[in-house]
Amino acid sequence: MHVGEISKLAFEALRERKVRSILTIIMVVVGSSLMVSISGLGGGFIQFTEQQFSSLAPNVLFVSSAQQLESNRIGGDGPPLAPKVILTSVVANKIKNLPSVEDAISNYQGQLTLKGKGKSTTIRVFAMDPQKVFAIVPNAEFDDGSTIRSNDPSYILLAENVARPPAETFPFAVLGQALQAEYSFVDENGVQQVNKRSFVVRAVMEETGNPTVDNAAIITLDAANSLMNKGSRYDGIVVIAKNADLVDEAESEIRKLYGNDIGITSAQAILKTVREFTSGITSFLLSIAVVALLVSAVGIITTLYTSVTERTREIGTMKAIGAQNRDILSLFLSEAIMIGVLGASVGIIAGIFGGYVLTASMASDDGNVISPVFFPRDMAMIWFLSVGLSALAGFYPALKASRLPPIVALRRE
Repeated sequence: MHVGEISKLAFEALRERKVRSILTIIMVVVGSSLMVSISGLGGGFIQFTEQQFSSLAPNVLFVSSAQQLESNRIGGDGPPLAPKVILTSVVANKIKNLPSVEDAISNYQGQLTLKGKGKSTTIRVFAMDPQKVFAIVPNAEFDDGSTIRSNDPSYILLAENVARPPAETFPFAVLGQALQAEYSFVDENGVQQVNKRSFVVRAVMEETGNPTVDNAAIITLDAANSLMNKGSRYDGIVVIAKNADLVDEAESEIRKLYGNDIGITSAQAILKTVREFTSGITSFLLSIAVVALLVSAVGIITTLYTSVTERTREIGTMKAIGAQNRDILSLFLSEAIMIGVLGASVGIIAGIFGGYVLTASMASDDGNVISPVFFPRDMAMIWFLSVGLSALAGFYPALKASRLPPIVALRRE
């Protein structure tokens, strides 16, 4: 029998058992589409993370105070003790003078409520020398009329998403507008207190692609120190290595000074951790999708095995008029491969569509959307895996059909 003839007979056999065939194909569609959607989401999340960190300079290190947990409790889950190294101007100057370090940018961090013209918003604030923002975010751009000032205690720089919230019709603030900042805290007597200070919007930074920077404000160190009661103790130090190749060396030099009493990380280290975490989660979810695909393989076995039983006399008739064992084997394998091809092809399309639907439903209010990324190589691997499993699942029923003696088959009622 020719390939075309076998394919035609296989297609007719599937069409005669339409409902059963469609249900089996749907099982393959579900398994393959799950794999495609999960693969696309994993790739999209990694790409999104890389885009966020690409807005940061590659020669940046983030230094923080390392804290220990009480070890005298079961599991060591006590409250955090005071940091071993308190970040002050002395620490910043020591780091700045290291051979591999170009600069050390001290900063305070906190949350402020900004109020102006009857509106209010709570945002994250970074306090640093505004003139050094380019060292951290090299691609920073500003609205026309923006100015960068270091010694103005009323200076505040707003990110574009803060000044012009994406979900709002009118801007929250414009250049030159006065804002009142409120910082809430609990004093040593356990009483809620609020510090207030006035600022003037002197600069609006356009969106950089980094959600941390794009949803924050920048004020001067002196203003934050008094407003947020920092006591000249920095929350972090951004270390700028002389070039990207010296990042590891700069970290080593800081470690020699302070050992593990200080926390050090880099954008690349964070990105590596995120990649590993995402890859692990994606692999786990893909394993679940593979199980769904294996279930579809069991469905193919059941479908074809039932088909062999129902078509025993037909098989006997075909053999009686000259069909060889290989022809019968090819016929039933063709049915399994057709189920796999149809299911995998529809599954690829459904998976891509599902990936976009899922990411659209997870879009954040600030406009950041993780778009799925589908690599042709991964799609091809999923397609061949689906078809291959289908063919493998159909092999046993096909082999059983091909070995039926024609006399026994013709006698079967």
